[in-house]
Amino acid sequence: MKTKISKYYSIREATLEDAEVIWQAIDSHRDYLKTWLPFVPKLQKVEDEAAFLSATLSVPYDERNIVFVIEKNDEFCGLIGFVNTDNNNHRTEIGYWLLPEHQGQGLMTQCVKYLCQWAVRERSMHRIQICCAVGNHPSNAIPKRLGFKLEGTIRHGELLASGEYVDINVYGILKEEI
Repeated sequence: MKTKISKYYSIREATLEDAEVIWQAIDSHRDYLKTWLPFVPKLQKVEDEAAFLSATLSVPYDERNIVFVIEKNDEFCGLIGFVNTDNNNHRTEIGYWLLPEHQGQGLMTQCVKYLCQWAVRERSMHRIQICCAVGNHPSNAIPKRLGFKLEGTIRHGELLASGEYVDINVYGILKEEI
């Protein structure tokens, strides 16, 4: 089921049938995306993306880290979803990326806002966090715009494809702040 985010954009849960279009988008923007997304070099063929989706979709729905496809008039634009969910403690993390031609329009901010509301409403989450590389200014701007609090920085928290370790900002928001 699709959910409208704005006049032209919608999100829906990713399916196994999305593997090829996701992989093609990553492959055609590989140099750009690998700057901040360490998993990009590991995705060498459609089957790699299909394996990720298959593993995600094999988890029971109530326990699954749901991945959503972002589309503009049925054209693939990016992904957003939950990672590192801890259902026992009612907390989750949101990860996201957009193809460059869809950035700078407030789209991801709208998607993150929707997912925060969804996580509270549908999964009874109490805490949501977002982690961003310190130097990735557009990604850091999203949680700031939505009222997340910068809770700290993890030194050398992520190894990028370039072989460089980067510090990671950790932002959090609580259910009552959404």
